[in-house]
Amino acid sequence: MASQQDRDARQDQGSRTEAARFSVLDRSRTREGHTDAEALRDTVRLARELEGLGYHRFWVSEHHGVPGVAGSAPTVLAAAVAAATRTIRVGTGGVMLPNHQPLVVAEQFGVLESLFPGRIDMGLGRSVGFTDGVRKALGRDKDVAEDFAGQLEELLGWFRGASPTGVHARPSEGLTVPPFVLAMGEGATIAARAGLPMVIGDLRNREKMRRGIDHYRTHFRPSPWAPEPYVVVSGTIAVAATPQEARRLLVPEAWSMAYSRTHGTFPPLPPAERVEALTMNAKERGLYESGLAGHLAGTEEQVAHELVTLLKETGAQEVLVTTSTYDREALLDSYRRLARIITGVPLA
Repeated sequence: MASQQDRDARQDQGSRTEAARFSVLDRSRTREGHTDAEALRDTVRLARELEGLGYHRFWVSEHHGVPGVAGSAPTVLAAAVAAATRTIRVGTGGVMLPNHQPLVVAEQFGVLESLFPGRIDMGLGRSVGFTDGVRKALGRDKDVAEDFAGQLEELLGWFRGASPTGVHARPSEGLTVPPFVLAMGEGATIAARAGLPMVIGDLRNREKMRRGIDHYRTHFRPSPWAPEPYVVVSGTIAVAATPQEARRLLVPEAWSMAYSRTHGTFPPLPPAERVEALTMNAKERGLYESGLAGHLAGTEEQVAHELVTLLKETGAQEVLVTTSTYDREALLDSYRRLARIITGVPLA
């Protein structure tokens, strides 16, 4: 049984984390031996579970031609998530704007907001397809991402009715769908100049992340979308009964990343025990160990302490958790434990 002093400490940590919102980005990661359809259904099921735990947002992502990710159409998946839930905000983390015409993106989010008013977020990124083949299939090339700021301005203009061609985006025009910029590379500068909330990661490079946040806040220009800077920090958080169990949650994703960098393809998540039994070469082992390092992982007490430190260092208003692992029940247990931390509920 925990002592009263331990309970008081946990409640104090919980009160300090309650000042920030906590949300989740699920990438619809596929697992070995399971189908893409199962991964998508798991995403919808997880959203329902996290809504019951009190998380603020649930976002889905966009990837094309990746064996390890089933989420290729984020606005379609967001519609399924929103239909299966009632109160949690639903959005994208994000729609990769260079892959699409801004008018089409505006129309898609206009439909979502019309169907689920007051619950839709529009997270936007500036990445293009990872390979030449994917970019060719999308009808895009790397250079299109260079005009992300212009594409973003055009997209937001469709909601304001600012169309030089006389075309009107329906049902988007006049609606308010909160936009967020995923701050990769120049993203922090673009978010600041546009006066938009910013999502920044990852937690493994705190110094770089702090520099990006400082730059964003220094150069932020108030806008109708956001009167002041709004920072969301994103990264992997794993919580379990022991530090060892929390570390095992990280194993499947760490190996998938290491494999992708040595074999050129991003595979489905394997079970942790299979990864731990592998014989890795030196390069694979180095990438794998690097993939395990720097995340917020441990017991509830350990993660609570690290979260307080993170929020103090960054001044972030929100934390977006991006954890993926093979064991679905262990992942849900991690989110349950994290929910206990952020609501300040003492442990038995």
